[in-house]
Amino acid sequence: MGRFLALDFGLKRTGIAVTDELKLIASGLTTVKTEELLTFLLSYCKSEDVERIVIGLPRRLHNVPSPLESSIQEFISVLNDELPEIPISRVDERFTSKMATKSMQQTVRSKKKRRDKALVDEISATIILQDYMRSN
Repeated sequence: MGRFLALDFGLKRTGIAVTDELKLIASGLTTVKTEELLTFLLSYCKSEDVERIVIGLPRRLHNVPSPLESSIQEFISVLNDELPEIPISRVDERFTSKMATKSMQQTVRSKKKRRDKALVDEISATIILQDYMRSN
């Protein structure tokens, strides 16, 4: 039984979250530099059974795609070539960064950690994954 893996894709870094093998709990895994993302995913998918990859779909308020979407589409094309056996799903990621920041303000005591954008990306990936799990 495989895991779901979610990405909060960014130009500089990408937050990553995964489920447990029973797909009951979504947890933040890490944040990696986007230039190293493909290498990380290939290694991770080799060592772990990943059943599906969920990637955030950045949209603006009026349902217009974000400029980041073209970079995500390019990455998805490469990912499909490298890992054709793993299906990719998309989830609307509007407001995930705001929700992640609010969550951090409520749960993280250290001001320094609350300003950690990498942690925001990881929490955002977790929210994307939770949204996917809820809707499926």
